[in-house]
Amino acid sequence: MISRWAGFGPTLRTAGLCAAALALLASPLAATAAPPPGGDAARARMTVPAARKAGRLPRIEGVAGRPLVVIDAGHGGHDPGALASWDGGLREKDLTLKLAREMRDRLLASGRVRVALTRDRDEFLILQERFGIARRLGADLFISVHCDSAENQGASGASIYTLSEVASDREAARLAARENKADILAGVDLADASADISSILIDLTQRETMNASAGFARLLGREAKPLVPLKPNYHRMASLMVLKAPDMPSILFETGYISNEDDAKRLNSDSGRRALAESVRRAVEVHFARRLAAR
Repeated sequence: MISRWAGFGPTLRTAGLCAAALALLASPLAATAAPPPGGDAARARMTVPAARKAGRLPRIEGVAGRPLVVIDAGHGGHDPGALASWDGGLREKDLTLKLAREMRDRLLASGRVRVALTRDRDEFLILQERFGIARRLGADLFISVHCDSAENQGASGASIYTLSEVASDREAARLAARENKADILAGVDLADASADISSILIDLTQRETMNASAGFARLLGREAKPLVPLKPNYHRMASLMVLKAPDMPSILFETGYISNEDDAKRLNSDSGRRALAESVRRAVEVHFARRLAAR
């Protein structure tokens, strides 16, 4: 279930999408169409893993009724992430958790949003669980926090990833092939729709989500530029599993290179974490202010 904060309304159920959904679901095609035997939908159905049993959800902090930001500290548990070659004791999973906590605290201090962390301790979550937790909580924005790494120790700077269009097409096909599709899109029950209809609706929603994600990535880059060293081409697109929620704006924030001594020391310092958290706070506040003004 995807909830929305009071006064804003569903962020992705635009008039055009709702009209398209109702028209398609009410049409004869929606009632009669079925995927051809052995077609793409049948092949895709075989690739979708069985749903995992829902686990305990993390605590949401902040003022009730405010938009919800879910922050995901990358890696954890038996997965240390990248390691600093110049300092064997520095692990990505530890840095991302420190950064996620700092971002949470800075956002909560603003009083403008609610915040939840996918993990607030050293534990392992599979990629699907990470954005799955955010969707179950009804998140309005998902930020996955990571540290980059490269063989070239001179590589440095933060970057921001959003989902690529090619990845969107493939994910829409896989989602449309699921047996239980009732909870794929907020407010639109796809359980009785054909694979073709479902794929169209999921694709429409995911493309809108991708636009919102890219807009937030550019906004975060603008706010971070005075505070955090960024790569010149800081906004990138990739087929990353953690970004594939179809109806929730999502970014992956590569906060700097753990393989670069200067970057890593900055990420592991109080001042460096405060600067990153402040850039996120500014971007988040502008993001939701724009959405409110657009109503």
